[in-house]
Amino acid sequence: MRWLMIPAFILALAAPALAREPLGVFGAWGVFRDAAPRRCYAIAEPEEQHDERVRRAFATFSDWPDRGVRMQFHARLRLNRLPGSRATLTVGSENFPLVTGFADAWAPDAATDGRIVRAVRQSEWMRVTARSTEGRLFSDVYALRGAATAIDATLIGCARRR
Repeated sequence: MRWLMIPAFILALAAPALAREPLGVFGAWGVFRDAAPRRCYAIAEPEEQHDERVRRAFATFSDWPDRGVRMQFHARLRLNRLPGSRATLTVGSENFPLVTGFADAWAPDAATDGRIVRAVRQSEWMRVTARSTEGRLFSDVYALRGAATAIDATLIGCARRR
């Protein structure tokens, strides 16, 4: 059973939702399906988790079929972001400005989500960069080995229930 190889961080994220169904692990990326609200997503931690006293960062690509949302990029930042500062996603050599909350970042629109997914399919890494409330620049780097397959599994996992 492939899901038994799921990294501990993914199981910890998955534990609160009883309806969460693991769909597979592809490289550093786990894929899950939730029953309510209905969604499928690929999720990974950065290559290096920093100080354990800060929150665990992760990145997701989510498909929300009932909401008409496909492959929405989201990053949970390990540090709170300085209000008024920007966050950027770098995939290979491409940069994408992100819409941010205090501890989260998203692509600004569906077109950007699509460009991010295309870049992920052709790259080996991605980096989310932001400025902390202390004014320091910080980055979380994600390996993209297995990400393209995880994205495909996410799309297929929710397509069966449309």
